[in-house]
Amino acid sequence: MSERSSDETMTVRIDRPATGGGVGRADDGRVIFVRHSLPGELVRVDVSETTSSFYRGDAIEVLDPSPDRVKAPCPYAHPGGCGGCDLQHASSSAQRSWKASLVSEHLKRIAGLEIDVEVTPAPGEVKGSRTRLRCAVDEEGRLSLRAARSHDLVAIDACWIANDAFEAALQSTWRGISEVELRAIGNGEPFAVARRESERGTNYELRSLTGAPLEPSTHSRVAVRDHVFSVGPLSFWQSHRDAPSVLLDSVLEFANVAAGDDVVDLFSGVGLFAVPLAKLVGPGGRVTAVESSPFAVRDARTNATGLKQLKVREWSVTPRSVNDTVREGSIVVLDPPRHGLAKGVAESLIRRRPERLVYVSCDPATFARDLRIFLGNGFSLEQLRIFDLFPMTEHVELVASLDSPS
Repeated sequence: MSERSSDETMTVRIDRPATGGGVGRADDGRVIFVRHSLPGELVRVDVSETTSSFYRGDAIEVLDPSPDRVKAPCPYAHPGGCGGCDLQHASSSAQRSWKASLVSEHLKRIAGLEIDVEVTPAPGEVKGSRTRLRCAVDEEGRLSLRAARSHDLVAIDACWIANDAFEAALQSTWRGISEVELRAIGNGEPFAVARRESERGTNYELRSLTGAPLEPSTHSRVAVRDHVFSVGPLSFWQSHRDAPSVLLDSVLEFANVAAGDDVVDLFSGVGLFAVPLAKLVGPGGRVTAVESSPFAVRDARTNATGLKQLKVREWSVTPRSVNDTVREGSIVVLDPPRHGLAKGVAESLIRRRPERLVYVSCDPATFARDLRIFLGNGFSLEQLRIFDLFPMTEHVELVASLDSPS
């Protein structure tokens, strides 16, 4: 139900959560996706996008608020502000309910799977929990984030969800730099990776949080459970402070490896999963880590020092690399990027007949797409956990175990 009040705004009752905002209906029957809204609310919407089948907009006035609505703790979380945190106006329980609804909908619509899901909160405080923050730089040299679905820059001098140490960088000037990634990984001093564009291409410079040059050899050292990882400035690492330990615990439990097992870790990064798995399979086992980033491969080989049973291969995850590494009876861990598995990879895994798959995903839609292929070929979904490792947003991390058909 909705009431159109002008050409630019409309009043809408929000029915349910969806990717990109709460969903309501306009008078003409088209769906409208409304950021900064919650299910059950009556809101006045500033329409920002119109197509033949839907609208998008921002809730600029809440006429009938949900009991789950709270005051956003960050001053940049508002219509026209930073687009990074889309759920700061929702209570913690409402955020998890929203995420669970999205995951359930993706599993049902894409994978044909109807199951109850529960989102587990991350341990520790949400404030300051983000250890990496990627910023653009505006014309005045200020670190900025982007408005939702836009290239417009919003200059910020603080980020509520990011490590407090980043404020020094956010209050400094970065003229001549295209992009800055702030890193506070592990126990060392936080630093910045500055990207500079020139006629010769892209250059990366390591800087202190106030812009002073650092040694190119600067790395982070991160303890996760009883393992210590070297993480280079251009290597991927989970952004939430507790994500590495939370995900590692579930992966090790679901993989359930024993001494002598053959394990393949696809999209292995710096070895977060591969190194502990290699310690568990012991000298009589084998772990093959497959990673395409040369920076992460270099770190993984450092982290694998002394583990002769762990081999790190600099390959993309393709049907060919799956065929060359996965054996019948292998245990396979895979942690693909947001777009999921490339064409043909799932089918290659199925043909290799691994004993078990442990699938880590940051995108429920692509996870559900790949899951449908495995389920359609006799695999069974044994366990699924969903973690709120992106608080204040609609994103989640999933960890699933799938058993091969007997």
